[in-house]
Amino acid sequence: MIGRLGPLELGIIVVIVLIIFGAGKLPQVGGAIGKSIREFRRAKEGVEEEARTGSSRSGNDAAAATKTKSGDE
Repeated sequence: MIGRLGPLELGIIVVIVLIIFGAGKLPQVGGAIGKSIREFRRAKEGVEEEARTGSSRSGNDAAAATKTKSGDE
């Protein structure tokens, strides 16, 4: 099965990462990956929040636009 990683596969991945980045750069790479994941989650939560509040806002904006139009006439 493609989706499952066993201990052997994880060990091979760790060895390849060590060869590519070296042991000295590993903490920097890990920190950068963690920071990227946190930023992605925050952005995702912000988009979901906008989607939830956006539908209720559009109704309020339409009502406000109607009031403004009727007030101008």
